[in-house]
Amino acid sequence: MTSTAPETQRGQDAGDALGEQPTSWQRRLRRFGHVPRPETPLRDRLDPPYTRPGRQVWSVLAIPPHVADRLVRWSGWGGPLLVTLVAGLLRFWKLDRPHAVIFDETYYAKDAWALVNQGYEGSWPKDVDKLILKDPSSVPIPTDPGYVVHPPVGKWIIGFGEQLFGFTPFGWRFMVAVLGTVSVLLLCRIGRRLFRSTFLGCLAGLLLAVDGLHFVMSRTALLDLIVMFFVLAAFGCLVVDRDRARRRLADALPVDAEGVLRPGARIAETLRLGWRPWRLAAGVMLGLAFATKWNGLYVLAAFGLMTVLWDVGARRTAGAVKPYMAVLRRDLVPAFVSTVPVAIVTYVVSWTGWIVTDKGYYRNWAATEGKNSSWNWLPDWLRSLWHYENQVYDFHVGLTSGHTYESNPWSWLVLGRPVSYFYEEEAGCKESTTGKCASEVLAIGTPLLWWLACFALAYVVWRWLFRRDWRAGAIACGVAAGWVPWFFYQERTIFLFYAVVFVPFLCLAVTMLLGAIVGPAAGQGARAELGLTSGDPTGERRRTLGAIAAGVLVLLIVWNFIYFWPLYTGTSIPEDLWRDRMWLDTWV
Repeated sequence: MTSTAPETQRGQDAGDALGEQPTSWQRRLRRFGHVPRPETPLRDRLDPPYTRPGRQVWSVLAIPPHVADRLVRWSGWGGPLLVTLVAGLLRFWKLDRPHAVIFDETYYAKDAWALVNQGYEGSWPKDVDKLILKDPSSVPIPTDPGYVVHPPVGKWIIGFGEQLFGFTPFGWRFMVAVLGTVSVLLLCRIGRRLFRSTFLGCLAGLLLAVDGLHFVMSRTALLDLIVMFFVLAAFGCLVVDRDRARRRLADALPVDAEGVLRPGARIAETLRLGWRPWRLAAGVMLGLAFATKWNGLYVLAAFGLMTVLWDVGARRTAGAVKPYMAVLRRDLVPAFVSTVPVAIVTYVVSWTGWIVTDKGYYRNWAATEGKNSSWNWLPDWLRSLWHYENQVYDFHVGLTSGHTYESNPWSWLVLGRPVSYFYEEEAGCKESTTGKCASEVLAIGTPLLWWLACFALAYVVWRWLFRRDWRAGAIACGVAAGWVPWFFYQERTIFLFYAVVFVPFLCLAVTMLLGAIVGPAAGQGARAELGLTSGDPTGERRRTLGAIAAGVLVLLIVWNFIYFWPLYTGTSIPEDLWRDRMWLDTWV
């Protein structure tokens, strides 16, 4: 709101409203217009309010106040749903094209079909892909067990789409496209809660919607986007759990005679935060991520540590003198039980089809080769599963055979070596000087978004280390959990598309950077609510320039996505235009 009171009186009101206790020299300086720096109230530090658009926006649009209030209430879901609709239309547009088995779809599409029909993966004959594309009903499901090196959850999900729409490219890509679309909605809502801004939340979702790697992975029946979905869902559950735990602490703290919330050491150190279903849900999501691909296990460890540190911060803010000891006594065991054992149980349950059919690969190992083991007191299925997992681990760490599109994780952020999923040339193309047209599906992020993300990550790390911003720490944790583990396996054959797991956190990092470029709104914060920033031409000019700069960056990212659209969708274009899009030699 705008105040008509003198600056001196406004400063005094600000100090009183914020619960400050001004010193004598501050009271003297108020006579000369000194405005004390406000402190964020304790309740707002524990449970920050959401920002609201200023009245000026609605005035310019000639929208009445009662309508504006209703739009603000609806925007929390309306904005994210609108962004999700756009993302869904993009991802489902000609989802069955190219009509081919592209890249590792040759494994997962067939394994998924066998899994949903007989409970375990089969050993498919070579060169069966063309027959499947021509007439899938003529291809029998092999009953001999197949040796697979990834857990079953992702294939169950792919297989569900095949059950709905058949053993076709659209069928095996359908559920991945659904998860890719829903992940945009999740990021909008997570970003909104993280930044306490509907606009910034929707911006984060929009960036994810126009990221090329996320887009391509949403239209391909591979497992990595499914891992990303469960990781993002787990992160969202933990953010909601954090908000609820801090709100519970705030509600338990004492309020003084003036109605100001005060810290309380005893309450902060002894209060039990009770039943935390969102943390339990995070454990299930992390278990599903781990049960899709094993790299989800690293995320489980990172997120488990992160949620415990969040509890430490909450109790410290509430007034705990020894917050680590308080968390050790009150929160550590519940946090562990809600995540690690829950994730492990989820993982084991995901193997139910392999367990009950009694025909999967290595299913009867305990009754044959392993019958003389000293662990015979354990169920045969459990010992067989453990042996299978050991064999799979040896396979993964020993996978060092070269590949044309392999890349080192050091090069991922700058998109050093993308992966070509599909490439086809067409002769007799009159529009091309070479007489050829090219169709390609290239797994590569939107270059301008990723290159901007390099600077955004530096800003996030700086903000976490020097500003102690928990949001920056959370974003950095999400990126590190999905990226850093691959540095321990640099001799292994790995690919850029593994990075899709942390793409949502790159989008959050870019959003945080763009928000900093724009700057705080005139109506943001306690001083602004009291009119202390109104009428500041310098601040308004800086914010206007910042908004223009951020807007230009977003438009450039959207343009970059549109420019690379043919390479994301396999659209046939003249070879000249295809080469124009090969910005780096390593992309060919």
